[in-house]
Amino acid sequence: MAEFDKNMRVAVYQEAKKGNYYCGDSYYYQETDNEFICALADGLGSGEHAKESSQAVMDVVEENIHADVEQLIKICNERLVGKRGVVLGVLKINFLNDSYSFSSIGNIGIMTITDDQEKKRSIPNSGYLGGYRRPFKVFEGKMDPGMIFIMFSDGVNAMDLSAKYFLGKDVDRITETYSSLVGENKNDDTTLIAMKYSRNKP
Repeated sequence: MAEFDKNMRVAVYQEAKKGNYYCGDSYYYQETDNEFICALADGLGSGEHAKESSQAVMDVVEENIHADVEQLIKICNERLVGKRGVVLGVLKINFLNDSYSFSSIGNIGIMTITDDQEKKRSIPNSGYLGGYRRPFKVFEGKMDPGMIFIMFSDGVNAMDLSAKYFLGKDVDRITETYSSLVGENKNDDTTLIAMKYSRNKP
């Protein structure tokens, strides 16, 4: 079931790779008075060690929720020294000026769907975070109420992203329908986060 705060409604589907107890994906999201943040990390490989690295990155995000996207990625990278690497996506929404910014490194995907059903999928920065410096870009945009953001790990099949249920306006429906389609045959850790910006301006 989706969680709803003042401005954002969020629904999450997550499942470990078939045969694994630990899911190597970790995520975190939080809404404050002025902004919203969501991050998703996938530890390289799978299992407990992948989970350890991805969770370490989420701990960094939680500790630094007011940092911008560029700062967050740099701090996360520093925390990974001596650990298994991760791929990472970070989204921040600013309620004061109705803007968003995001960056994804490696195979964390981010897609936007506008209220008039225009769908765009971002191209991630290549590589992964592993404690050494690497270049990356941060993308910025303006938004309107009703905009949907989808963040997902590589367990989500790219072909599934063209399915019609992604054009719905209900985040619960997006995650529940996806769950019913993939069934039990999961060849990778899978996380799908659907977020809807529902701010009602005075």
